[in-house]
Amino acid sequence: MGRLTDIDPHSSGAARFSYELRRHRLKAGLTQEQFGRRVGYSESLIGMVETCRRIPTEGLAQLCDQVFGLDGVMHALYLDAWPPLPPVPEHFRDWAAEELRATALRLWDPLLIPGLFQTEQYARWIIECAPGITAEEIDRRVAGRMQRKKALTLDDGPMVLALLDEGVLHRPIGHAAAIRRQLEYLAEVAQHPKVTIQIVPYGAKAGAGLIGAFGIAEMRGVPYTVYVEAQPHGRTIGERGMIAKLVTRYDAIRGEAHSQSLSLRMIEEAVRKWT
Repeated sequence: MGRLTDIDPHSSGAARFSYELRRHRLKAGLTQEQFGRRVGYSESLIGMVETCRRIPTEGLAQLCDQVFGLDGVMHALYLDAWPPLPPVPEHFRDWAAEELRATALRLWDPLLIPGLFQTEQYARWIIECAPGITAEEIDRRVAGRMQRKKALTLDDGPMVLALLDEGVLHRPIGHAAAIRRQLEYLAEVAQHPKVTIQIVPYGAKAGAGLIGAFGIAEMRGVPYTVYVEAQPHGRTIGERGMIAKLVTRYDAIRGEAHSQSLSLRMIEEAVRKWT
């Protein structure tokens, strides 16, 4: 069942929620199984929430207040740890939450600038290409993608290590002026203290990575979930075997990447190409 000292409540908002949930449960004299029955969740899920391995729902936070007789304390801790998510597609909600929760994100994209680094024009061109999408849905998804970038401004936001194929710098997405502005913005982001961008050059031995983009979320150095792009849409996976395989693949791709300083020069050269 663990001890209260297993979680440092000062390390993050998520840790504070987990610590307080366990503290109040033990104070009430309830086991994880007994508490789970009262709120309608399994013992294993309660255990994962208490050890920061699973993000609770807002409904669970509210039920905690009811069971423990608290006046919105757990709900307030929840909102502090996990602010309302941006308006993203349902299949992407889990990963959008991890972008705010993780201490580090490792990204690989062989085709496009990652969503966290996209300008509004670039994002709109990509999103509006979806067959049958309405103007209202385009606006909603573009707004959601722009809001995701707040992860880069949070004091406890994640370190982001992004690998991009060289072809991303030269792929015509929209008109030339839009691509130039996108690459200018990418160069700005590359100098953010919590961001590392490395370009994987043409001819690199990273062929397996060309199959598709993926992201790895880490918590204090430990990979715990991944997002894999696929058709018709990507998915978030927590299966350990898949995580291990993608970590290995990411490391292999990074071994073929240029240094951060050389990568920045390549981005700046690409800006001049599109001018």
